[in-house]
Amino acid sequence: MATDYYGTLGVSKDATPEQIKRAYRKLARELHPDVNPDETAQERFREVTTAYEVLSDPQKRQVVDLGGDPLGNGGGAGGGMGDPFAGFGGLGDIMDAFFGGGAGGGGGRGPRSRVQPGSDALLRLELTLEECASGVNRDITVDTAVLCDSCDGGGSKAGSAPSTCDTCGGRGEVQSVQRSFLGQVMTSRPCPVCRGFGEVITDPCQQCNGDGRVRARRTITVKIPAGVGDGMRVRLAGEGEVGPGGGPAGDLFVEVEELPHERFTRDGADLHCTVELPMTAAALGTVLTLETLDGGQEELTVEPGTQPGAEHVLSGRGLPKLRSNGKVSGHGDLYVHLDVVVPTKLDDAQADLLRQLASLRGEEQPEPTVTANGNGSRHGLFSRFRSFGHR
Repeated sequence: MATDYYGTLGVSKDATPEQIKRAYRKLARELHPDVNPDETAQERFREVTTAYEVLSDPQKRQVVDLGGDPLGNGGGAGGGMGDPFAGFGGLGDIMDAFFGGGAGGGGGRGPRSRVQPGSDALLRLELTLEECASGVNRDITVDTAVLCDSCDGGGSKAGSAPSTCDTCGGRGEVQSVQRSFLGQVMTSRPCPVCRGFGEVITDPCQQCNGDGRVRARRTITVKIPAGVGDGMRVRLAGEGEVGPGGGPAGDLFVEVEELPHERFTRDGADLHCTVELPMTAAALGTVLTLETLDGGQEELTVEPGTQPGAEHVLSGRGLPKLRSNGKVSGHGDLYVHLDVVVPTKLDDAQADLLRQLASLRGEEQPEPTVTANGNGSRHGLFSRFRSFGHR
């Protein structure tokens, strides 16, 4: 069944374009996501915007008045499954496609609407790892096309209105007759004077020069949820470019660009870091105090005899897990990798002590233990992580 676009906007079928525009703007102010964040209101806002886009276009509105749905399958009244001409509204449209709307005395497609939907806009926002973890409200400055407040999007100077194009008589197209082996063929093309609109703005608004929109710089507060990551986008409905003729605005997308962190690397909701540990502490055991991403502290017990590549997992000390609906479901983990550091320089006293230890352990002349892979595969992991601490 065709969508009731008139009912969506709450106007009658004989409503004028101005009445349709006023109805849309009234509903848009009530349902805009910045004013009414309810999910039901956001869905209603999208329906209202779609209805306005259809009814503000004379060609699409004609399809609606004939009982069809210009956005449905087939794109016109009576377009059914398997119909090779489903993209046309009827025989007149088929003849228009081949003969420019002149064959059989049929009319053309009519003028196109001056009101067009606006484009989406994209803005990149740099965030630290801490901001990605906790979420943040950030004021951003955008430079986009906004509705001209002088003409309210109409394009004409106050007190004037567009006039019907004398060249095309308001049809938005001009026709010409050419001779061919088939006889006389009438073709149509957009009117060069009104550019297919069917009307001419004789006294344009001085502020927007007839476009219905102007460039302006404005500040918007964007709410970044906790758990976002590099490349994720936050959508601000209706905050993009206002369309020509004061058409509905597109959306603004804010793309997150996550900055590198000096101590932690990220893998989804999990965090990784490497702690350099002196070999004496690894052999004897110790207790380390580790600062987490949120500024808290965790005690890490290193057991005596800890080997290079040992891993400790601090459960729930990673980043929030952000679901597709924008809500958080738990937290990731923090993986602490221990890198045992062998001293490269020893003084005489230190060297004597190590020789005594080697003698006590019978390791003055150790026999090497050779395996197929050795321990090399374990060490390759650490090169991917940033380390902190002191030798």
